[in-house]
Amino acid sequence: MPLIGIVGPCSAGKSVLARQLRALGYAVREIRQEHSVTPTMWKRITNPDVLIYLDVRMDVAARREGLDAPSSWWVEEREFRLAHARQHCDFYLDTSELTPQEISVQVVDFLHSWEQAQ
Repeated sequence: MPLIGIVGPCSAGKSVLARQLRALGYAVREIRQEHSVTPTMWKRITNPDVLIYLDVRMDVAARREGLDAPSSWWVEEREFRLAHARQHCDFYLDTSELTPQEISVQVVDFLHSWEQAQ
């Protein structure tokens, strides 16, 4: 069973996806890279076989967090702290317009394709 890492900015859906994948029997680590200033922290703390990057637009992240405006650190988090993980991910998904179920379906479809290619 491959180790799946999930990374991305706050409110992109990492926790929900991690729970859904675990329920399906996957070995999953939700990587809280967004809080680290070390660009390669995702690799240092998890070194997953598969890295999934969930993204979200700033306005959607604020809405999901119940805020009128995004957090002041949101741009730094996404553009700098997560840039290395985004560049090296195996699967990128913008979750801004997707439901948790739609996110799960797309990720599971990718994982099935990835597993078949191995």
